[in-house]
Amino acid sequence: MSDTRIVLDTNVVLDLLHYDDAAARPLLHALEAGRIRCVVTSATLNEWRRVLAYPAFGLDSARQAALYARYQALAVLEPAAIVADLPRCRDADDQKFIELAATAHAQGLVSKDRAVLRLRRRCAARFRIMPPAEAACWLTDALNRPAAGTAVAPLR
Repeated sequence: MSDTRIVLDTNVVLDLLHYDDAAARPLLHALEAGRIRCVVTSATLNEWRRVLAYPAFGLDSARQAALYARYQALAVLEPAAIVADLPRCRDADDQKFIELAATAHAQGLVSKDRAVLRLRRRCAARFRIMPPAEAACWLTDALNRPAAGTAVAPLR
């Protein structure tokens, strides 16, 4: 299991598990292979359950339960905590993702939400905030980078 920890906002989870979005697919493959770990809190899981029930998605209760269970199986539950010195997100509903990334010592927060993405610079010292396509590239680079102290043979 990898030590690379990420936080996924709910719209990205929809892209991964419901829409099978090509830009997010590398993240799903990395989660399924155990190369990264997705951290959640009970609040982010509850939001996932609530969103799955939106009539706009037209998901019956069996499909909602299956999508919830699949995400839960891919995720690592972390205790919720409030961090006082974090920037505040304009969308109060998204603050829980910022707090989770900080308290879980996540390397990245993957979001498509403009209010979250606006905090990139202000959160950069703690973790990266990036949209799914950028996260897939970052992940590829991070997983292919040799570990610290590991000698790399020169190319011939």
